[in-house]
Amino acid sequence: MYRASEPKPVIRRMAEELGVHHEALRGWIRQAEADAGERDDLLTTEEKEELAQLRREVRELRRANEVLRTASAFFAAQLDPTRPR
Repeated sequence: MYRASEPKPVIRRMAEELGVHHEALRGWIRQAEADAGERDDLLTTEEKEELAQLRREVRELRRANEVLRTASAFFAAQLDPTRPR
């Protein structure tokens, strides 16, 4: 609707007609432009999903590393009773 109109309507008026906040509509339009490859300043929806997945994976790996570090220290102490605690 935004792209089809000539001249392009004011976003506030369109948002009012749709019953949404104008900043929400502006954000949706910007995201659609990014997804279509028309904007280089925003991540596409696919890139955002990939970034979120990678961040979750990093969190899980850091948690696993901490567990391994703690377990390693525990077992090292068990194997070497002369080591100060």
